[in-house]
Amino acid sequence: MTTSDVVLLLSSVPERTSDLVYWLDEARLRYRHGPAFPTLGGLIAHLVESAPRVDALLRHAHLDGQTTADVRAAIDPGHDQGAAYATPDAPAHGDAGAGLTLPLQEALEDFSRVRRRTVDLLHGWGKAEWDRTISDPRGGEMTLLEVCRLVAKHEMGHVAQIRNLSALLPEPQDLGPVRPAGFDGK
Repeated sequence: MTTSDVVLLLSSVPERTSDLVYWLDEARLRYRHGPAFPTLGGLIAHLVESAPRVDALLRHAHLDGQTTADVRAAIDPGHDQGAAYATPDAPAHGDAGAGLTLPLQEALEDFSRVRRRTVDLLHGWGKAEWDRTISDPRGGEMTLLEVCRLVAKHEMGHVAQIRNLSALLPEPQDLGPVRPAGFDGK
């Protein structure tokens, strides 16, 4: 995956997510197909929560010259309860499984805004910046391109999950007006 491919994928995640979930109401966002499945709201919250952390990781690596970062904690907040990159948009500790804390449209707009900021930063990088390495305590040495590839693959996997979970939502059923029960229950 080239740098252009990575930037394109990263920039498309908020739009793809919005396209898949714009029609969901609160009940559908909370629907859980089974005990092992996340809710759509929880999955969307996970993507929205990770965007500012990924942005902060890349910004600190690029602008501040940071050479060590916990990539997994930034990409997958809530997976570990340790602090990743706390920002005003996303506290360091949180449970994405609880669902969205903002209305769906507002959360998706925030996600798009943060991602546009990240993509604008990436557009300015040359080969030397993409090839710069950072040290991840759990993943070892990796280039910033490898970090972005990891983020893109992780997020595209969640987009596929959202698509699949949306397909599993039960169809609403109109059972008609409620008939009053008769004297003997008929």
